[in-house]
Amino acid sequence: MKIALISDIHANLEALQATLDAIRAEGVERIVCLGDIVGYNTDAAACITLLRQAGAVCIAGNHDRAVTGVIGTEGFSGPAARAVEWTRRRLDEESRAFLSGLPLTAVVDGALVAVHGALHPEVGKELVRLDDDAKRALSLQALAEHPSGVRVCAFGHTHRAGLWEWRDGSVRSIPLDGGAMLRPDAVYLLNPGTVGEPRGTDQRACFACFDSAAGRVTLHRAAYARGAALAKTRRAGLAPRFASVPAPLRMKLIEILRILGMYEWIKRALPSRVPSI
Repeated sequence: MKIALISDIHANLEALQATLDAIRAEGVERIVCLGDIVGYNTDAAACITLLRQAGAVCIAGNHDRAVTGVIGTEGFSGPAARAVEWTRRRLDEESRAFLSGLPLTAVVDGALVAVHGALHPEVGKELVRLDDDAKRALSLQALAEHPSGVRVCAFGHTHRAGLWEWRDGSVRSIPLDGGAMLRPDAVYLLNPGTVGEPRGTDQRACFACFDSAAGRVTLHRAAYARGAALAKTRRAGLAPRFASVPAPLRMKLIEILRILGMYEWIKRALPSRVPSI
């Protein structure tokens, strides 16, 4: 079976539309969304509608659970928490019910197990960020012991695409450029990147295709009308200042301002209706 994996849409309708168009061209049989349908941007209900029309299998992300009130926004950034509150006030009951019914994990067609943050621990897995090998090893060990017997765990949350292999008790990063073949004697973590909230220098939407029969993973990117999406987010007062600057450069600017002792002063000086950097 050929499965398209998407994650972290974050209410970016333009990015999701472009991604679904690109997925159709790949001839996939199943679409799996790894959570965070909502948050940051303004088109939560429209994104939910598109996913339902596509028949996507969807997992709950931390933003989805925060919007429905299952978890709080402690630990969220300022812009993330503001977007959660903004979305809560505007989301229709049908969309809210859809998000409330999403599971934290799902085994999809006997081919993979889908999560948002991590396969471990039992509680709070949607909040765990698999951003180092120590945490990835814990989820890979959980995958190796998973009762489904599947060899692939698809996850999101970090907004960064990647493939990691667990074999002989060690974690290996596997390059995805040009595609990757999966070994039958290993288990894997696969992150398809983000559809609607890029954090790297490449601002296109990102998704992955997993051919379970061939044991092959490919990474794909789709250009979208980022300016149109950002304009709506700005009008809603949700966009961080300098949002048009790629995230790595924005984070570098914050680092420099912190070193100079200016960051907190600038945050206090910004108008309260404008999210900080």
